Amino acid sequence: MKNSLFGLLILCALLTGCSVNKYVPEGQSLYVGSKVVARPDSISRPNISGVASQLEGIIKPPPNKTLFGFPWKVWFYYWIGEPKDEGGLKSWFRNKLGEPPRFATQRVADINADNMVSFLDNEGYYRSSAEGKLVQSKKAKRRTATMEFDVYVMPRYLINEISYVVSDSSLFNRDLVLAKKDTYLKKGDPVRLDVISSERTRIDNELKGKGYYLFNPDYLIIKVDSTIGRADSTLAPQQVNLFLEVKNTTAQTSLKQYFINRIYVNTGTDENKSADTVTNQPIRRGLNITDPGKLYKRRIFYDAIGFRRGSMYNNKMHDVSLQRLVNLQNFKFVRNRFELVPRSDSALLDVYYDLAPLKKKALQTTIAASTKSNNLGGSQLDVTWRNRNTFKGAEMLSISPYFGFDVQLGGGQRDNSNQLGREYIRYGARADLSFPRFVVPFVRIRPEKSQALPKTILSLTYENRVQRNFYTTTSIRGDWSYVWRKNQEVEHTLTPISINFVEPRNVNGETLDAIVFDPNTNPLDVKRYLEILSQKYLIAGSNYSISYRPTPKPFSRNQFALTGGIDYGGNLLSLFAKRPVGDTLPKEFLGVPVFQYIKLDGDVRYYRTITPGIKWANRLLLGAIRPYGNSRTMQTPQFKQYFGGGSTGIRAFRARSLGPGSYPPDTQQISLYGYQSFADIRMEFNSELRFKLTNLINIAAFVDAGNIWAFGDSLRAGFDSRGIIKKDFLRELAVGGGIGLRLDFSFLVFRLDLATPFRKPWYKGLADPDNPDDPTRNKNPWVFNEVNFRSKAWRRENLILNIAVGLPF
Repeated sequence: MKNSLFGLLILCALLTGCSVNKYVPEGQSLYVGSKVVARPDSISRPNISGVASQLEGIIKPPPNKTLFGFPWKVWFYYWIGEPKDEGGLKSWFRNKLGEPPRFATQRVADINADNMVSFLDNEGYYRSSAEGKLVQSKKAKRRTATMEFDVYVMPRYLINEISYVVSDSSLFNRDLVLAKKDTYLKKGDPVRLDVISSERTRIDNELKGKGYYLFNPDYLIIKVDSTIGRADSTLAPQQVNLFLEVKNTTAQTSLKQYFINRIYVNTGTDENKSADTVTNQPIRRGLNITDPGKLYKRRIFYDAIGFRRGSMYNNKMHDVSLQRLVNLQNFKFVRNRFELVPRSDSALLDVYYDLAPLKKKALQTTIAASTKSNNLGGSQLDVTWRNRNTFKGAEMLSISPYFGFDVQLGGGQRDNSNQLGREYIRYGARADLSFPRFVVPFVRIRPEKSQALPKTILSLTYENRVQRNFYTTTSIRGDWSYVWRKNQEVEHTLTPISINFVEPRNVNGETLDAIVFDPNTNPLDVKRYLEILSQKYLIAGSNYSISYRPTPKPFSRNQFALTGGIDYGGNLLSLFAKRPVGDTLPKEFLGVPVFQYIKLDGDVRYYRTITPGIKWANRLLLGAIRPYGNSRTMQTPQFKQYFGGGSTGIRAFRARSLGPGSYPPDTQQISLYGYQSFADIRMEFNSELRFKLTNLINIAAFVDAGNIWAFGDSLRAGFDSRGIIKKDFLRELAVGGGIGLRLDFSFLVFRLDLATPFRKPWYKGLADPDNPDDPTRNKNPWVFNEVNFRSKAWRRENLILNIAVGLPF
């Protein structure tokens, strides 16, 4: 289709010849491109690498697009003609396929040359010059032109030192000088206008954090002394001293600290009542709360608003209080204003919060569709009912029943035996009750100290997962969790109580017999699935996780995030459990084995901005779960284990198809169960280069590596020695890579990733342990020599398409 379109364009260009020319006014030329030549000063010869490309980026307007020199989009613009209706189909085609002509004029070239000089001044290349000229196409019939710029770049000026100039030792001047400690202006850095602007904004924020409510960054001026290089022979001639001071015209009221007087809160629950008929609740802690509908407890405003009467104004507390009120999710909007107390010498502020409540109850229906790299596709229907103010304390109650299914796409549907593990039904419900505070005795927060309100979340989940014609897994889970943070960078989540009961049921005896007595079924697979189908689990544990996302410094190209967690359980419950009489089986509580375990997880992410349009993203995932004590011989339940592959993992392998270790994909097993590889240990590394082409279209190139492994022995893990972790486990890493397309619609990112394996770890250990002479033992795990795009069988096995929403990490 695309080739046909380009062919049509070329044909049109050939047939119409200079058909665009008749629309171009006499003496004008279409602007089709630009070129910048940057030349360094011939005496000092400064380093100007990258300057030309920066200057090309500021040239405006963008040129008309051409194809082999033919301005095809302008041709379409004229060929379609002027539409009668701006909202009609003709107008849509004209705007999408064509573009209006842009004419090259000397005036536009001169304006761009002046802009280049201003840009160079702002970047510290003082006394540079630029000249622009029009260059007509050598083919006169085309009537197109380009703009060429000759830029003469002088040496870049660097900062020698920065001084804060104050006239006296007043409180404001002392606070101003103290702000120098974290300055963005560093010795040896170039003099850049955007850094100077950011420095003024930084100082303003720091002063507002000390009560200077009326201060403004425009009150600061930075003077540059560029003569020090000539006056001091020990300095390079291109060095400057910077002097920051407050403008003389700044009013004294802007240099004064302000304190909080009264705080007024209006919930807006009865807009028809006049102000003089509304009875305010008693003033407490300086808060005057007007709640005509009596819908809210006063406590939520005491906790959300960090200001107190007599406290100093602080811009951070200002922002935090607004954020807390918004995060209560009870109000459509939150409006805030400050007013000076009307006295000539007043340093007091009255604070006003006007709130517009949302509807208390809401019903939402969500339908989602998905496709997965293991050729499963499906849908899920969620219906969520919410009560936003359950007990008048901004508590959020949500109840969400859901139903979903996954079915096999493409092949593998010719007989029912191939449907095991390939068709699933899941249904259940989840109830959550969230409190915007700690629900625990003797513990309260100080709103003026914490960044965000803590949350207490009680959740209860019931789910059935049906594997068609095989069995059903029923799970009942209850959690009591706390979520809190003291700043925007660090968040803590503690779940002191987590109880989960899992039971397989409705096992299809005929299917199970067919699998167990099939001579081609791996005995270890038989044992593993017999345990899965017969083992109940009762898990009572606790978990804690911490997330650290530091705010990147201004102009920093680096950003990283850390997440870690520990999950453990079974210790307390095992004290009340009893071991079956005369048996060596695990202890049981109410007839269900108690599972004891410890699980550790870590997630490290690093991002680097190479250019405004190129970003390098990296992720390292580590995790392990180890049963112990009462459960050291028990198989780890699958929902606590890890799997490899999939759209957010190692994308060259289908989800749950990789590993463990060098364990090979068993076609017999896959035909019976589908892809069901789970294990106790995970290590994964992902690296991705992301290129921004347009605001809508982005592309990426990525490499993924990693695998999963099992603890213990073959009998407990359900895999032979190839799946057990060993000292040389790094030799069993799988590697894959590919390219991706992302469509960024702002509210969501639609992602397509096409990947292929580079290294298959099972090639190294594919040999049968009982047959040491197996010729496949020495097969090279790096599979570049197997690439054969012409082979349909190779493409079906090795080209994995992942379709997903959102970035992989």
